[in-house]
Amino acid sequence: MNPDELEVGVGPWLGPWPEDPRYDPELLADGDRRNVVDQYRYWTREAIVADLDTRRHDFHVAIENWQHDLNIGTVVRTANAFLAKAVHIVGKKKWNRRGAMVTDRYQHVFHHPTIEDLLSWAAEENLPIIGIDNLPGCVPLETTGLPRRCLMLFGQEGPGLSEPAREAVSLVCSIAQYGSTRSINAGVASGIAMHAWIRQHATA
Repeated sequence: MNPDELEVGVGPWLGPWPEDPRYDPELLADGDRRNVVDQYRYWTREAIVADLDTRRHDFHVAIENWQHDLNIGTVVRTANAFLAKAVHIVGKKKWNRRGAMVTDRYQHVFHHPTIEDLLSWAAEENLPIIGIDNLPGCVPLETTGLPRRCLMLFGQEGPGLSEPAREAVSLVCSIAQYGSTRSINAGVASGIAMHAWIRQHATA
């Protein structure tokens, strides 16, 4: 069989069905071809989210979306992989979900119409805002301690953090680059920054 034709996941459940309410009868009958880890095979979406909620990490991720940034799907997918508390989209509510690979079903995603709305929410939650951008006065992400509870904010592809966002962040971290390009896209930057948090704070 061509590797490209291999089916993902598992087929119908063999043997007596489990009585655990977390299992989905439809998936037990038809098989589970979703992009989920084996631990969650045959579970309902609600059961998966509930279990993830018991283990989510203490960092949030926010990205500005003024021009329908195509990186948002990647940010959501990466946030799910690193089990972020939530993703916050600032600006336009509509975003391209294709890059999320349906992980937005399991990841909390919130919308804030303006950067001021996000700042107000973060203040209520007592969350320091860490900007990720290559700006004057920034500090290297690679050698900077990130707060356990924080909100990492990423700007639009190209211009980076907006002016109101730059004025609001308590710290700006840059990502070391060695090639000819001035910047890397927000999808890649978010993955690097989230992994930096994981290396500092995740216990397992």
